Amino acid sequence: MNDLTEIKLEIADGIAIVTLDRPEKMNAFTSVMKQEFIDVLDITDADDSVRALVVTGSGERAFCAGADLTPDGEKGNVFARHAPVEDLSDERVRDGGGQLVLRLFNSKKPVIGACNGVAVGVGATMQLPFDMRLCSDNARFGFVFARRGITPEACSSWFLPRLVGMQTSLEWCMTGRIFGAEEALEKGLVRSVHPQHELKDAAMSLAREIADNTSAVSVAMTRAMLWRLSALEHPMLAHRIDSRSIYRLGKSEDSKEGVRSFLEKRPPVYPDTVSADMPDFYPWWDELGYE
Repeated sequence: MNDLTEIKLEIADGIAIVTLDRPEKMNAFTSVMKQEFIDVLDITDADDSVRALVVTGSGERAFCAGADLTPDGEKGNVFARHAPVEDLSDERVRDGGGQLVLRLFNSKKPVIGACNGVAVGVGATMQLPFDMRLCSDNARFGFVFARRGITPEACSSWFLPRLVGMQTSLEWCMTGRIFGAEEALEKGLVRSVHPQHELKDAAMSLAREIADNTSAVSVAMTRAMLWRLSALEHPMLAHRIDSRSIYRLGKSEDSKEGVRSFLEKRPPVYPDTVSADMPDFYPWWDELGYE
């Protein structure tokens, strides 16, 4: 897209690189950035050549330094409310970070984070629905909302405890303190820590492993199943979807190719696409509206 102003999108050889691109503001988050990121996810979902996304920030100082709260960024300030709203179901009270995270949650392509520096506020919470998170050794994270007189946003009260547990979530959010890459690794927020100059290559290698070896339809279904079914109250609810999925995909051309390539000891060439060959019961959930 040539009209992107705060996000860069590069697509090559099956991998989309999404870069938060406001280096002069440490890639601070605005409403423009939110909408452009959502637009990019629509593009990558519709493009069958894209097998995985790598998300990073421009420069070496910051992934995203949170919401832009400076006066010249006020039009994009996701916390600013310029008109009184009495009805809390009004769309104008919706959290911008949450809108982005909900779209990330519904991505049909795997999302890999390459956190290249500071990530605080929405810069940290937007990474929670990424499927894998890597960071540089100079990365610093902070769920700083209590130090700004507000509360955690971007659905982080749902995502964060699932990733790091309730005790760590409460500590990080109640203290609002900044912590480094090693603590993020120890507590499970990130998969691995890398020197700055090796971070992007490590993320690309992970994306490449997915792109070169797996079925796009299988990965899209697996992503939806793990994120959604793990939150249900009984394993029988997962079993119902598991059973339908393994039956439908077991009859697919991708399944035939997966078996053939294994027996013939060659790399697979999967023919099915996310745009045309998802199972007939997908999506199996009713998307909730904002109230």
